[in-house]
Amino acid sequence: MTVCDLTNKNCVPCEGGMPAMTEPEAQALMENLDKGWRLEGGALIRRLSFKGFAKPLMHANLAAFIGDREGHHPDIAFGWGYCTITFTTHAIGGLSENDFICAAKFDAAAA
Repeated sequence: MTVCDLTNKNCVPCEGGMPAMTEPEAQALMENLDKGWRLEGGALIRRLSFKGFAKPLMHANLAAFIGDREGHHPDIAFGWGYCTITFTTHAIGGLSENDFICAAKFDAAAA
């Protein structure tokens, strides 16, 4: 699979009934994302480190805004010095293209 511009795509509603992305499919899409993202247990995770509290809060709000706009909401954990963003498609128990679209949009906005 070639590198594509996921930032030009939009999430499509997922209500289950479709298979989760395979590991090779997910690995191929990783080429489109910041190197800070990792695949773990059917989820796409990025942990950002900062000094202080304001930047983690700003990145948490950014991820929440993107997720809300796309209708595909991440799990977010943040505190002093860190923000962890996790995308997964709960309805299918794994990854879908929606996770990669939101991650790519986060990368573009956070750059």
